[in-house]
Amino acid sequence: MLVSFLGSLPLGTLNIAAMQISISSGVVAAMLFSAGSLLAEIIYVRISLVAMDWIRKQEKILKALEWVTFFIVLALAIASFYAAMQPTVKKNVMLDSPLPKIILGFVMSAVNPVQIPFWFGWSTVLFAKKILLPKKKHYNIYIIGIGLGTFIGNCVFIFGGLLIASKISNNQDILNWVIGGIFALTALIQLWRILSKKSTKHKLDHPGEDISEFEKKMIH
Repeated sequence: MLVSFLGSLPLGTLNIAAMQISISSGVVAAMLFSAGSLLAEIIYVRISLVAMDWIRKQEKILKALEWVTFFIVLALAIASFYAAMQPTVKKNVMLDSPLPKIILGFVMSAVNPVQIPFWFGWSTVLFAKKILLPKKKHYNIYIIGIGLGTFIGNCVFIFGGLLIASKISNNQDILNWVIGGIFALTALIQLWRILSKKSTKHKLDHPGEDISEFEKKMIH
């Protein structure tokens, strides 16, 4: 739960999207979006625990998902900038789609491969330390902790977004510019990862590489 919570705090596509939805459509819609993204995450984790070797071999699928994620984030940035430049448009047209928010969250999380190497690395390290054992009970408790941590982390953005919106209620365009900028930066980082050796496949082949010394000490 702690690792999942801390991992949810850095600015990313899903938590910023949840924040923008909370501002434009309310807390319930943002919660449903987070629940959908959370469901996809725990499914990925559960599969990775029992099919690590199979996931490693899906290089083409992982590469395709990376590009899909890049174009989705780029589209979110463009939609936010469009909303900022049009006084009559207050919502991101992608996040305000008629698709149920829980489905939207699930789809956006499912095509985002960043979480796969993150949990692949942590699971590998925890297996090596014999903290996580290949038992059904361990897997279930591990996944419940991940789900709680991610949900609490998303709530920070959901309610934090509402607080920010209340402070600049008459300057919605400023918020759209800021969120659009975050999405644009995220898209650039995603493109850099795709074109460099920091791809999902590279991280899967080097599990635990991105875990800091502080986090390794936390495991002990």
